[in-house]
Order: sequence, then structure tokens, then C-alpha cells
Amino acid sequence: MKTFTNAVRKDILKMIHNAKSGHPGGACSCVDILSVLYKKVLNVPVEWANAVDFKNRDRFILSKGHASPALYAVLAHCGYFSKDLLMGFRILGSKLQGHPSSRVGLPGIEVSTGSLGQGLSIGVGMALAMRLDNIKSKVFVLMGDGEMQEGSVWEALMNANNQKLKNLVVIIDKNNLQIDGSTNDVKTLEPLDKKLEAFGFNVKTVDGHNFEELEKVLLDAKKSNELTAIIANTIKGKGVSFMENNVSWHGKAPNDEELKKALEELC
Repeated sequence: MKTFTNAVRKDILKMIHNAKSGHPGGACSCVDILSVLYKKVLNVPVEWANAVDFKNRDRFILSKGHASPALYAVLAHCGYFSKDLLMGFRILGSKLQGHPSSRVGLPGIEVSTGSLGQGLSIGVGMALAMRLDNIKSKVFVLMGDGEMQEGSVWEALMNANNQKLKNLVVIIDKNNLQIDGSTNDVKTLEPLDKKLEAFGFNVKTVDGHNFEELEKVLLDAKKSNELTAIIANTIKGKGVSFMENNVSWHGKAPNDEELKKALEELC
């Protein structure tokens, strides 16, 4: 799995370098979560819309849409589309837009996201619709911790509990940084676990870079008959020494020298 995630991180940095634009910090922090989801947990057919049992697939929503390079790279490495498309990231006319878009026909993208705070509301609606249609699959929503400061998130959490949506799994990529600095300095979320519990969620906290922990908690959540929230403690810019826990890498592209150094570290 480490070889897989290193390859994904390399492509993320190449994509952002090539586009001269993007968000490497938050993309690299959630790579391990996405990799375990797509390699070990989600029932999402690679054939995408052409699959025979497409309606019974699990749904995944990347609510923190600015981390799209991570999702694109994981999908490509899992065979949903050609890796050759990756270097089109943020290039005019490409299907790999800066934030995921469901309108361009890219396999694996359920909904358009990027306006922070809205992905969970979409997930709540999906989960409710699936229950009404008697679809037994799950909806997984990956959010950022800075995103948790949005009021609409807490409305969605309250509604999920009110509707008893046991087919919904909320995952928080808790890297403790956002564009303006530390999440605790901007607007503290703590105690996040207790707040989520107060909203009716069964809360699990894991190391977001430990593959074994992630696989266990995500598979347990998939089997569970409870409303589940997973707090994954991560490192912004994970895998590249000069990017790790460095807020300046929230939203900028590496130059040639920085890319070379980062790729050497990920070998």
C-alpha cells in the first residue's frame, strides 16, 4: 500500500506543478484515506455507469473538493480512467477540473463539489434517497476539518441524526490547518468527538496514515448499523518534509526544484 500511496502523491505533485496551481497540502493529507477506501472498502464498479449493478454501488463524495488531485490520482491508479489524463489537471478543456465536476463525464465522480460545507448535505440527501429506494449500500463523505466550521455542516449532521441515516459515513481529514493557519486559532472545533457524539454519531478516532487502522475502522463502519463519524488525524502535506505541517503549502504549486526534491523523498 505504501508503494501505491507514494505513486499517488508523486502524481499529485506533478499535476499541480504542471498546472502551476492547486492544493498539495490537503491533497497529500487525505491520500491514505482515499487509497484504503478505493482499494479495500468501497463497492464502486470500475466500469462505472456501464456496470450491471450500478445502482447498488457505494457512493463517495469528496466534500473538500480542493483536494481533487488526490481523488483523481487514486481513481486513475485504480483503473477508472487512464493515468494519461492526470496531466490535464486544471488545463482548459480537461475533465480534471480544479474541483470535481459530475458534468464532464469523468468516471468515479458522483457530484460536483468544492463549495465547502455543502458535500455533507448532498450526502445526507443521497443516503435518504437510497433508503427510500431500498438500496443497501453506503454513502461515504470525506470532509476537511476547516470545513467543519461551516454552519451548514452542523445542520446536515443534525438532519442525518433526525433521519437516522445509518447508511451514512462521515470521515474528517483532521490535519489541523486551513488557509489562514491553525484550525484551533481560526475557530476551534474541540472537542470535536464530543460534539459529533452529541449529534448522535458513533465516533471513531484513528491515525489517518495507518493503513491497518483505516481499513478496520472503515470496514467496521461499512458493516455497522449506526450513524458513523470517523476522525482521521492526518498531517497536511504528508510525505514531503518541507510541506508537512506547513500552512504555506495549502494552495500553491511547487517549482521545478521543489518538485524534484519532493519526488526524491517519495521514492
